[in-house]
Amino acid sequence: MATENTLRRTPLYECHVEAGARIVPFAGWEMPVQYQGVVEEHVAVRTKVGLFDVSHMGEIDVRGPQALELLQKITCNNVARLVDGQAHYSALMTPGGCFVDDLLVHRIGAGHYMLVVNASNCEKDFGWIRTQAREDGFDAEVLDRTDDYALLALQGPLAGTVLPRLAGEAPGGLKRYRFTRAAVEGAEAIIARTGYTGEDGYEIYLPPAEAPRIWRRLLEAGRGEGLVPVGLGARDTLRLEAKMALYGNDIDATTTVLEADLEWIISFDKGAFIGREVLVRQKAEGIKRRLVGFEMLDRGVARHGYPIVVAGRESGAVTSGTFAPFLKKNIGLAYLPVGHDTPGTRFDVMIRGKAAAAQVVPTPFYKRGK
Repeated sequence: MATENTLRRTPLYECHVEAGARIVPFAGWEMPVQYQGVVEEHVAVRTKVGLFDVSHMGEIDVRGPQALELLQKITCNNVARLVDGQAHYSALMTPGGCFVDDLLVHRIGAGHYMLVVNASNCEKDFGWIRTQAREDGFDAEVLDRTDDYALLALQGPLAGTVLPRLAGEAPGGLKRYRFTRAAVEGAEAIIARTGYTGEDGYEIYLPPAEAPRIWRRLLEAGRGEGLVPVGLGARDTLRLEAKMALYGNDIDATTTVLEADLEWIISFDKGAFIGREVLVRQKAEGIKRRLVGFEMLDRGVARHGYPIVVAGRESGAVTSGTFAPFLKKNIGLAYLPVGHDTPGTRFDVMIRGKAAAAQVVPTPFYKRGK
């Protein structure tokens, strides 16, 4: 783990420097924010294919005779529905029905799961899970495996053309939210058909020592398809176009899963889990605010933290906002009062002290074709 004043580097740091990346501090790591430019990288992922280093993400193993029971208690989705080689999106819950974190849960096998959590929350999540396991006496082991993996994301409509050149037929038959073990140019890997861009693609878990070689080989193999390295800047604009929530902006320990418009990841019928009673009550009584997407009608980009005015009253702030490079629109997310959260509703975003008109729109803003 990084000390308070030390930034960590992924195994691919030198690759980013060689490629001329702009390196910035992010969640305790030195990470590439862009190479050739956010707009160019964003469009490459939407139209061709891009390669991301997301090795800063955390991996936590939960295994043992009661691993399933532990995960059923601490997350809101139904882990019992997963089969070997399947993953789902879920939330690590607070007693108030809010987010300790959002995460992916992968079923490796009976009694063995791999959780993928946000870099900024890894230590917190690990501690929370261990505390819950200990307090209820679950027969389950909780292991921080973050240092055992490098994680590459190959994303875009041509990802399925590029990856088989290094991994053979293994990725070809994978459905969304499925994963398999396979060799990638001789390196043992887990290949998952998942991502955080709204595009088709894969996330590849590798031994850290193998990551630089595989990174370079992927870029070589995909040169003809226009494969480019992509930084965190475009990762953020891509996920926003697809209305994928960002912890710390759109969701956190003060926002419930229902308010975040993520009821689809709640399994009320699976039995007790942390925060369930609050969510059941909130669903029955009705939420008072909801996370919605909006487009700017006036000129200006709605940035995170800009105040929002609804019906003449200040009502929260923009949680995420940007110029969407593929859609060529200024878009954002915000929590609006119920009754003012339907598409077509207008409100104002205060941009540098001046009111700029915005309108609620259906989401996701972008949805890839089949």
